[in-house]
Amino acid sequence: MAVSEPGSSQRPSPPCANAAAGGLRVQQSGPRRRWLGALLTLLFVALLVGGAWYLAQRAQQMPPVGAQPGLGRPGGGPGGAGGMVTVGYALAREGELQTQLDALGTVTSVNAVALAPQVSGVLQEVLFTEGQQVKKGQVLARIDRLPLEQALAQARGQRVRDEAQLAMARTTLQRYQTLWGQDSIARQEVDVQAALVKQLEGTLESDRASERTAQINLDYTTLRAPISGRIGLRAVDAGNLVAANSTGIATITQMTPIDVVFAVTQERIADVLAAQRGGKLPVAVLDSARAQTLAEGAFLSMDNQVNTATGTVRAKARFDNATGQLFPNQFVNVRLQLGAVRGVLVPVTAVRAGPQGDYVYVIDDARVAQMRAVRRGLATAEWVLIESGVQAGERVVTEGGDRVKAGAAVQLSGDRPARAASGADGAGARPAAAMASSAPALAASR
Repeated sequence: MAVSEPGSSQRPSPPCANAAAGGLRVQQSGPRRRWLGALLTLLFVALLVGGAWYLAQRAQQMPPVGAQPGLGRPGGGPGGAGGMVTVGYALAREGELQTQLDALGTVTSVNAVALAPQVSGVLQEVLFTEGQQVKKGQVLARIDRLPLEQALAQARGQRVRDEAQLAMARTTLQRYQTLWGQDSIARQEVDVQAALVKQLEGTLESDRASERTAQINLDYTTLRAPISGRIGLRAVDAGNLVAANSTGIATITQMTPIDVVFAVTQERIADVLAAQRGGKLPVAVLDSARAQTLAEGAFLSMDNQVNTATGTVRAKARFDNATGQLFPNQFVNVRLQLGAVRGVLVPVTAVRAGPQGDYVYVIDDARVAQMRAVRRGLATAEWVLIESGVQAGERVVTEGGDRVKAGAAVQLSGDRPARAASGADGAGARPAAAMASSAPALAASR
């Protein structure tokens, strides 16, 4: 029997009650610890992802191995030294600019003749090969001669008959004149006989002309090349009936020399005429890509009027075409050399257009870009002739000019910043690839 101490206000708890209370405390602390562990894990993952992202962005902003800071691309940007814009530049130089005129031309033959029959008949022979080079006077085809030979024989017979009649009439006239001198015949008979002689003389002249015509027609049965050149495809085969002045049997085109016809804008007519007064103007024919020169020749002439529909005038140049690379009706690119102009030359990319006109950025010795108004002259695909505003030897901005401000300091693309030059002290920039590869390890350590 348990005895309690006097004055004690507590009573011992039953063992079963204490055990129940201890089990309740264990069940309440288990979920709290799991929730706290999950929260710490999420925070660690978030820090790991944030660190990796930061290092990756930093690695992308760093220059490649061996690159100079600020020279990654013209125009500068965050990588430029001290925030200055990095620009490309070129030196204005004294030189000659070849003035030329580019146009699209068409190759045309100097002579192109159709081999057409001049008499009707059956085509007996074709004595040429398609695409053959023929010479002037060469026999190319023959037409049946028999009908025209008979016509010639008939004309000759008519002439011989009329010649006999004329001889008889002349003999009679002489007899009449003798009788009239003896006063044995009337004057009228003498006059009538004299008129008959005149009539027969006219008939004889007509017969002779008919005979010559028949001979010419007979000669036309042999078709000869009217010019030297290249003969085209045959249009009529042997055995067919051909008619006079009909479609030609083939076409002969002169290949050497050959002409190229092109258009000159009305604004350049004065330049072409002025250059032509100085002598022959060289002309080059280029392929469709303007990469290969097909032939070289000389400027020949210009037309005498401007086409009101196009505002151009037709011009012609002649080429020897010894290699045969130019073909009639071929489209080519023509480059006409008008001469050379001497002056200050700058690259095309240096000249910019503004509201006040053309200008360039000139870089002085202090690396300060100054806006300079210029007056441009002739230009090619690479160079521009500056008539005023820039002197030879001055530096002009060619790349990154869209970020340059007048009076602002710039960094030249060939300069090496002092920070990059002092890499021998061991504080050089780490390669971007190494930084990117070490990003996961640094993130994990964080």
